[in-house]
Amino acid sequence: MIVDLYWDRDENAITQTDIKYGAFCRGLAKNILSLMEDAEECVNDTYHKAWMSMPSERPAKLKAWLGRVVRNTALDQWRKNHAQRRYGGMDVMLSELEDCLPDPKTVEQEMEAAELGENISRWLRTLSREDRALFVLRYWKGESVSDLAKKWRTTPSKLSQKMYRLRQSLKSELEKEGVYL
Repeated sequence: MIVDLYWDRDENAITQTDIKYGAFCRGLAKNILSLMEDAEECVNDTYHKAWMSMPSERPAKLKAWLGRVVRNTALDQWRKNHAQRRYGGMDVMLSELEDCLPDPKTVEQEMEAAELGENISRWLRTLSREDRALFVLRYWKGESVSDLAKKWRTTPSKLSQKMYRLRQSLKSELEKEGVYL
């Protein structure tokens, strides 16, 4: 098991991680950062973070744990580079969610983030498998509408309409739970 290699401080852990999860990590980072060079740097940072944190953490699902680390690392890199106006794709994706998610600017809102996450998870469980997959691929993995449209064999316009309806459904559900924008 790869996690055991990290715990044993075996340098082969990184090689094995890259063999098994490298494409997944690079794809996720590239969806957020757009530039392959930045995605590679992000993945390398993720492996470094894995190496540094594994002795104290023991993730049950390594792929999910790596996905969270690479996504957070890529978003941090995107924010840094965004100030330099290097990326456009992430702007579009985040602006799509602006109208249905609150902006956590206050301490109170940050403390409510866990509850918001639970509300979103409950809402996701009410969706069909296809709709849930679309939402997660778009807003967690950062895949483009055009790429998703190809995978779902539809037009980007039709998929955009579907994503709009999903966002409106999420907004409505959150408002029922007392989350107002």
